Amino acid sequence: MNRQQTIARTASLSGVGVHSGKPATLTVRPAAEGAGVLFRRADVTDRDAIIPALATKVTTTELGTNMSNEAGVSVATVEHFLAACSGLGIDNIIAELDGPELPILDGSSRPFVEMLDEAGVTEQGAPRRVLKILKPVEVRHGAKLVRLSPGEGFEMRVTIDFPTKAIGRQQIRFAMTPGAFARDVAWARTFGFAHQAEQLHGMGKGLGASMDNTIVVEGDAILNPGGLQADDEFVRHKLLDVIGDLFLAGGQIEGLYEGEQPGHALNNQLLRAVFADATSFAWT
Repeated sequence: MNRQQTIARTASLSGVGVHSGKPATLTVRPAAEGAGVLFRRADVTDRDAIIPALATKVTTTELGTNMSNEAGVSVATVEHFLAACSGLGIDNIIAELDGPELPILDGSSRPFVEMLDEAGVTEQGAPRRVLKILKPVEVRHGAKLVRLSPGEGFEMRVTIDFPTKAIGRQQIRFAMTPGAFARDVAWARTFGFAHQAEQLHGMGKGLGASMDNTIVVEGDAILNPGGLQADDEFVRHKLLDVIGDLFLAGGQIEGLYEGEQPGHALNNQLLRAVFADATSFAWT
């Protein structure tokens, strides 16, 4: 029987928020069986400061996955941390923040994986909750498509397609097995386009972005002096985002995910569509 897992001890890391540009510290603490992933805003003391990591708490998906609770307390850019939790099999954890946004760090999940490894993953007594997909559910928007179907284990097939020659059309197939996330996905960095920077700054976004945490594409060129870590780093990062977004199901998934040009909004709509049809899933 697969059992739930948490971390053994407290750990923390600091950086800046990719959109706010402000310093941000994340401290992770062990959580009880059945708690799930709980974000807690340590800087909020006058109202409920806990935001459960659930698809129903997602409020905006522009340039990241952002959540709020009923008291209006929010947390932004959660997907890279959640992907690390999913990849390491952590079911229950308290993620305490001193502000409204998680740190971007190097733009990947690797620093979160290293922090969680440092904290130690420990087994708990209760059986793990798994969301078993019983029939296909899909969401389409133009050329974009995301789908969850019945399958063994948790497999993902992701395709992206950009007109720039720096990216082009990339595909990846990935099965969530022990060690696979840290080895094949966690290190893939987020990416952006140089021509959008001024517009983002005008919106108060991307203020913490730099070549230290973002792959920057201009025309058909990659501007980062060190280039890419792998030719398909772009689609690997998109897969990373999918893993983080889908962990908002409230547990691990048993099924096949297919995404053609997926994004945070479609991934959230997909989970909501699954939960809207009680015949499409079962908790096991």
